Amino acid sequence: MRLLILVFCSFVFLYSEVLLKEDFNTLANWEPLTFKKIKKHSTYKIKDSTLVAKSDDSASGIKFKKQYNIYDYPVLSFKWKINNIYKKGDATKKTGDDYPIRIYVMFKYDPKKASFFESIKYSTAKTLYGAYPPHSTINYIWSNKTHKNRIVASPYTDRAKMIAVNSGKKNINIWQTHRLNVLEDYKKAFGKNPPDTVSIAIMTDSDNTHETSVSFVDFIEISN
Repeated sequence: MRLLILVFCSFVFLYSEVLLKEDFNTLANWEPLTFKKIKKHSTYKIKDSTLVAKSDDSASGIKFKKQYNIYDYPVLSFKWKINNIYKKGDATKKTGDDYPIRIYVMFKYDPKKASFFESIKYSTAKTLYGAYPPHSTINYIWSNKTHKNRIVASPYTDRAKMIAVNSGKKNINIWQTHRLNVLEDYKKAFGKNPPDTVSIAIMTDSDNTHETSVSFVDFIEISN
């Protein structure tokens, strides 16, 4: 029976369809993700086929250029490590809403499916910023401290959920590999099915805590 299970798991892995396998030999698949009110940006560079992300009282990210359907490719895998956490970091507070590394999953707003009040809200945002903000987001974070629950609501908006896949000082400077089902995590976080179109970004920020960090990403994979 055990052998049968191993064979089945190997079969599933072998025939998984991979949309993206980013090994960071280049940043050609990525573009800057910046925020209008934040002038000082984090830096992202390639060194020895590894993404090196640095933040110094700054905030910005890099965004994968292609959108995709989360129902076709619900699995997100990645390998990361950090040099340090933020002493003042706290996912429950605006003043502590910084992370040495996060994978940012953004679910696209669809005006055709919006309620009347949502339509007004998002149209106003588009006028101010030139584009619709995401309908909702999941942030896979290296949390600066251990919280009671794995999923924490953003202190800024109920449309963003923080999911801690690593926490605190444990495993600092040690590579951590994760394989996550974004579709399942969204349902747990929001209690409903997500919009189908998503994009992902990598981000390190420290504009609230005014601290510094260096983090690394070895690979990111999107698959089913």
